[in-house]
Amino acid sequence: MKKILFTVLLLMMMVFTGCGSDSLKVDEEKVFIIGIDDEYAPMGFHDDSGELVGVDIELAKETAKRMGVTFEFKPIEWSNKERELTSGKIDIIWNGLDIAPERKGYILYSKPYMDNRQIILVKKGNTQGITSEGDLAGKKIGTQAGSTSETYIIQNKQFKESLGEFRTYGNYKTAFRDLETGTVDAIVCDEIISRYEVGKNPDRFEIIDVTVGPACEIGIGFRKGEIELRDQVQKVFDEIVADGTAKKISEKWFKVDLIKAAQ
Repeated sequence: MKKILFTVLLLMMMVFTGCGSDSLKVDEEKVFIIGIDDEYAPMGFHDDSGELVGVDIELAKETAKRMGVTFEFKPIEWSNKERELTSGKIDIIWNGLDIAPERKGYILYSKPYMDNRQIILVKKGNTQGITSEGDLAGKKIGTQAGSTSETYIIQNKQFKESLGEFRTYGNYKTAFRDLETGTVDAIVCDEIISRYEVGKNPDRFEIIDVTVGPACEIGIGFRKGEIELRDQVQKVFDEIVADGTAKKISEKWFKVDLIKAAQ
């Protein structure tokens, strides 16, 4: 009897041990859809040859390879990301996604892996004399629809009402074009995309180095309840950071390591 009892207990221990972290696996047969703004350089965009490239594209591809799963990238309207995620049309948002309080109702976030803030971008020469957030009063201002910048401006009614005009765009590529032609006087946008754009076009634009609204952090977004998928991606992503792969990817695009150390 004791021998039988011991055997049962041993089997139970083996079962519970198998439920530990080593058993945390996602379905390798499933294709996980990643929602992106495919004109959001340098995080995810099409290069001159039409290939989808960028910081987050490379980080996601490396993560998928190490997990042994397939990630498929799907361009979405950034302002529709909540609907795309909650409806199941996409599984992950991995595209310079700010960790914002108002999004936590429908997004399960990874740990932050990069810092970000909203700054002001103007045409080269800054003929409008913009040096601070207050100088935007009476000006024509643009930003991306569904972005942290748009949320900040809308939530600050007095600031929004002080603007001469407020425009939102489906992507920053169009916003930059309007800034260059003078359709808008300034753009409030992410620092990471601003610095990349100025680096490419130093004769067209310049940055007003002031923070508009609160600073924020960037993370990977998952559907609420997808804890297992989030944890497995996080585990592999931490390995990519720890072994220096993420650093190399960051330096390739930014010329500096902007990736936060694994926490």
